[in-house]
Amino acid sequence: MFSYLCSMNTKRIGIIGSGSWATAIAKIVTDNGHAIHWWVRQASNIEYFQKRHHNPHYLRNAYFDVSKIEFSDNVVNVVEGADIIVIAVPSIHIISSLTGLAPDAFKGKQVISAVKGVLPKLNILLNDYLQQEFALPLGQYFTLLGPSHAEEVAAEQLSYLTFSGVDEEATKQIAHYFSTEYINTIVNTDVIGVQYAGVAKNIYALGAGIAHGLEYGDNFLSVYIANAANEMKRLLKAIMEKSGNNCDTINYSASVYLGDLLVTCYSLHSRNRTFGNMIGKGYSVRAAELEMNMVAEGYNASKCITSINLHLNVELPIISAIYKILWEGADPTTAFKQIEKILI
Repeated sequence: MFSYLCSMNTKRIGIIGSGSWATAIAKIVTDNGHAIHWWVRQASNIEYFQKRHHNPHYLRNAYFDVSKIEFSDNVVNVVEGADIIVIAVPSIHIISSLTGLAPDAFKGKQVISAVKGVLPKLNILLNDYLQQEFALPLGQYFTLLGPSHAEEVAAEQLSYLTFSGVDEEATKQIAHYFSTEYINTIVNTDVIGVQYAGVAKNIYALGAGIAHGLEYGDNFLSVYIANAANEMKRLLKAIMEKSGNNCDTINYSASVYLGDLLVTCYSLHSRNRTFGNMIGKGYSVRAAELEMNMVAEGYNASKCITSINLHLNVELPIISAIYKILWEGADPTTAFKQIEKILI
């Protein structure tokens, strides 16, 4: 059955990751009639999935036609069996997840990043890592981002996803595989900028959570987010200018920039906002991590962007304050008193 389904499609799609967002992406693709190769790290989870037709740990209300899925706990098999590979693991786990792949594993393949983070310690985007380790050209790399939540996708609530790539026509073809009755796709060519926007908005959302935990009200939060949007724009423009790219035509009010920032700061589905709320209420970073049992990308992102900004020298007072709370033990109340003074 699986081979027959694959023959009906022009491309074979592989998914690396089995968390909530990877599960939501698998639902989108299979609902659209495409068969997939799916890497799930633990064989026991695969057995459960095949028996119960849903993920044992995430989005348990999302059921799958498992005849469309070829599971494997071997990432090599998934990459070899696919033409399009979606990478949907937290940035902190990317290197370990791709361990075992040959240097030419992605040759001739298209890779879609569903990652909203910079690789910790290396302080580089996924496309940079794939180019260094696997010689993947930027023309074969795409991003899947936007103001969306896995929980809403699982419930088939209308969501907008932005696909970015340097070749607009190739990006449109990629986006086609993900267009369903409940997913509207948008195409964008700012493949570097959207990734940094996805990194920065998680930091700001974590800060929004801290503000909520400190019992700031809606007025403060709206002013905070407006200032965060301006700060993010400064950061993205500096990154574009340093790379020699023109940012004058980029609409930073578009959904993949401002929209994603808004939903991540406001939504109760946002793990970064939830993480920040715990910090604001007095949890330590470690206690918040244990309580959530999920990765909040904004934590590592604050350190990565702070390090990157040593070379950019952009004024980022909000990110700086959040970094100091998370990594230097600054008191959240005192830090936000300082943030109050710079908001306009």
